[in-house]
Amino acid sequence: MLIIFAVLSLFIAAWLFWQAHQKRQALGIPGGRLIYSDTSRWRKQEDALYDPEHGLTGRPDYLIEDGSTIIPVEVKSSRPPDAPYDSHIYQLAAYCLLVKQVYGVRPPYGILHYAGHAQTARTFAVDFSPQLEQNLIALLEEMHTQDKLQEVQRSHTSQARCKACGFRSICDQRLD
Repeated sequence: MLIIFAVLSLFIAAWLFWQAHQKRQALGIPGGRLIYSDTSRWRKQEDALYDPEHGLTGRPDYLIEDGSTIIPVEVKSSRPPDAPYDSHIYQLAAYCLLVKQVYGVRPPYGILHYAGHAQTARTFAVDFSPQLEQNLIALLEEMHTQDKLQEVQRSHTSQARCKACGFRSICDQRLD
């Protein structure tokens, strides 16, 4: 009876490891140790990462530690594009910068995973190049400058963006 229980326990453990592996693959999470999660699927929700030098706060979906490297992973529920959207690339770059500032480790890349359906899911590794970092810092500086202005001009012509904007009710430039 003890042998049957041991074999059954081993089988259940193997099945659970396989299920965890499948779930990580489905979410686009690489191998390594999960050290941060902004979803309650894997562990309790963590505090946001904060960089006072750049006035940046963020919560990546996951941070994976692989040896001395920490890789941010951002999971998107939108339909997978042919190439990552610029806004998603900059969001991921912001998480890379936060990892660099908070953990003192520069990620060589981050991962964008577009969940979609199982057949259409796509994963992109985005290099955190010095050029991308410089572009991000310039963008952050521009945002901080714009934030101090008394009046900011609308920056788009998109009806959908306008309708989803949190400032729509007080905006005198909204697209109707």
